[in-house]
This record gives sequence, structure tokens and C-alpha cells, in this order.
Amino acid sequence: MTSENAKTLDVIGVGLGPFNLSLAALLHPLTDIEAMFFESRDQFDWHPGLMMEDCTLQVPMMADLTTMADPTSEFTYLNYLHRTGRLYNFYFYEEFLIPRSDYNRYCQWSAEQMHSLRFSHTVTAIKANGEGYQVVVRDNTSQLETIYQARHVVLGTGSVPAIPEGIQHLKGNANCIHSAAYLQRRAELQASNSITVIGAGQSAAEIVLDLLDEQPQHGYEINWLTRGDGFLPMEYSKLGLEHFSPDYIDYFHQLPEATRDSIRKGQDLWYKGISDFTIGEIYNRIYRRSIGNKPVPITLQARSELLNAMAEGDGLRLAFEHRDQQQAFEVTTDKLVLATGHRHPIPDCLSSMLDYFEKDSQQRLVINRDYTVASKVPLAGNLYVQNGELHSHGIGAPDLGLGAYRSAAIANQLIGRDHYVIRNKNVFQNFGVAEKWQGSSSRDESKAPELLSA
Repeated sequence: MTSENAKTLDVIGVGLGPFNLSLAALLHPLTDIEAMFFESRDQFDWHPGLMMEDCTLQVPMMADLTTMADPTSEFTYLNYLHRTGRLYNFYFYEEFLIPRSDYNRYCQWSAEQMHSLRFSHTVTAIKANGEGYQVVVRDNTSQLETIYQARHVVLGTGSVPAIPEGIQHLKGNANCIHSAAYLQRRAELQASNSITVIGAGQSAAEIVLDLLDEQPQHGYEINWLTRGDGFLPMEYSKLGLEHFSPDYIDYFHQLPEATRDSIRKGQDLWYKGISDFTIGEIYNRIYRRSIGNKPVPITLQARSELLNAMAEGDGLRLAFEHRDQQQAFEVTTDKLVLATGHRHPIPDCLSSMLDYFEKDSQQRLVINRDYTVASKVPLAGNLYVQNGELHSHGIGAPDLGLGAYRSAAIANQLIGRDHYVIRNKNVFQNFGVAEKWQGSSSRDESKAPELLSA
């Protein structure tokens, strides 16, 4: 193990998804900060298992790495188009929601311009010391480990596939895959006789649509089940979208933990639903193939919870319960696709420091409003979190549209000045009691029922 003693870096970023890449882009033009970002993968590659050709982002193209913090940045999506000779093509394309594959290529292009990024390097340990943090990094090619010193650390390690509790034992079973690996396993799926998809979010719907497109050629049966209330559209009204704003983060963060958890339970369709377009395309495919009352080999069923599964022959037998009818039933299938979302674990590299940090009643890290992890003991530097604060900052945490804002807020703290403008009023509505009504009540709380009845 070697030690990088030349200088103490101002910040080290752990992981290079869109959010830490955004921070790297915002720090890139600043000459008074030394930053380095490490990523274990060989290159930037955003959800490669779901990069179907026709899929788009669910947010406008302004939700790029920098536009919402600095539209003049060299790392905007429009500048990428300009620099790669595609600006007029995009102008005539006249679409606000860009192809997911193009967003991925844009991020790769951006990464190629930055000098602070180190791919094929894995952070194996982080330890606090009197100067900030000691960060151990393994070069995946040489396997050599180097120790770096940094004043601050920003975690952007992202998420991992979530597997339902009742079928954890199917990990590693060749007939059970997570949606994150869909494209890599698509040919294998299409060679089977029956495919069952679990989940009712955008990823599940995109997979079902893709399977529908190839179904006539391959002849497999599709089952699509979810424990949710239905195959429902994402909330996409303009006032609903205002909940993906810095203003809502301010409101949400100051609420008690129990209140925040209760609120989020009712907000799933604001970030987990299906786009209207995708729902329409699925319905239209089924309708057209059913003309003349022809049977279409697809079964859709909601309110159906997957409880258990077991290998049977060359396939799987799945045990469900219908949540309304309280009726148990079984589904036999060759292949199972779990579009069951992702979770955000605390990365292993922090294992030696876990006792330093505050945790809430659910054993989640307590994240301050400024994206620093709350510590039990004084630390010389800050540990920041990118996209691990859904429980504390609300539904906008994983949203690309808030990525540049969060990165700008962190960047300003790292350099000790407000280089990037953070605006306090970005929405038209009030999430709490409006300022003009603050302190307007003079009533005795004990008489509330009387006042309400009056």
C-alpha cells in the first residue's frame, strides 16, 4: 500500500453516477479547489440493463449535469449537442424528453472532458482523522492500494437492486433476474415459453412493452403482476411537479421523522408510477392484437403480492396472495423479472465509521439539510451524501432535476462562498402555512372544536 502525500485534497467523491458527475462538472472550472472522484466501473454507464432504444428520460433535458445550477456551464446538454455537431438535429427533433441512451452518451462525453475522475478505482475504506478523512483506494487493474487524504468526502455510491423479502433465496437462480440486468438477459428471456414481470413502475412497464414488441416473433406468454393498486400513471401535473424543488426540501426536512415517513407513503405515484405514454403504448399493442377477438398471451393483475417462490423443473413456481380477496394462488413460469426497485445501503467503505454517525429510529443515517451526515462526535471534515437522503429530504432525492441544485449547494460549502446562486423561492404554492398567516391564530387550542363548528 502506498500513500499519496503530495497534498491534501479538498474533497474526494466516492462513486460516479449522474450526481457526483454533476458535482465534478460544477467544480471543474474552479481553480481554488482540488477534487478527485473514484469509480469502480471502467467508464460511466447509467442503467445499462434498461437502455432500450425507445426509452426516454422522464424529466426535461434541462435536468442535465449543470443547467439548473449554471446554464452557462460547458457541461450542459445543449453544449454537448453543439460540440458533437448535433444541435440542429435536436432543434428539428422538437422533443423535451430526450432518449435515455443519449443522456448516457452525454454523461460519458462530459466525463471525458474532466481531469478529476478516476475510473477502475474502488474506494475500500474511509477513516476520519485530524485533517479530515483518510481514503483507501484500490486500482482495479494493478490491485495496488493508495491512501489519499481529503478534507471532505462526498458519497455518491448510488443504489443496488432490491429483492422482495420472501424470495431472497432466489439470488443467483438463473431463472430470476432483476430489471437492472434486463438487456443483458433479454435473449435468454425471449427463448423461454413464459415470462413473469413483477412491479408496476416505469422500469416494469418498459420491460413489458419491449417484451410485447417481440412476442409475435418468439411466442412466449407474459404475466405482469404487482402488489400495488394498479398499473397507474405517474403524477405529472405542474403543481405536483413543484414538490421536486428546493422549496419542498426545506419544508419536508424540518418535519418530524414520523411525519416525513407517513407523507412519503402516500407519494409513490409522484416518482414510482408509469408515464402516460408507456401505458398508452402497452394498451394499444394489446388492443391491436386482439382485433377479431384473438387471444393475446398476456395477463395483467394488480393487488397481487409475491410471497414465496421455489424452483420447479426448469422454471419457477411463484406463490401469491390477492390482497383484496385474501386468496392464495400460484403462477408457474420459466423466467421471473423483478422490477422491484432499488435500495440505498450504507457503503462498505464506511463500515469502520458507522458508530460515529447519528441514526434515526429506522437505523438510517441522519442527514442534515445541507446534505452532511450528522455525527455524534466532532469531525474535522464533512461527509456529504448524494441520493441517499430520500427519508430526510423527500421524493426529490433521486430526481435528476434536483441533481445540479444539490451539487451546487455542496460545491458552495466546499469552496466557502456562494459561487453558484441558490434561490429561495422557486414555486408558486406554499407547502406549510403561508407567511402572511403565520401567528394569525389567537384561539385557545382547547376550544378548537367549538371554533370549527362555528
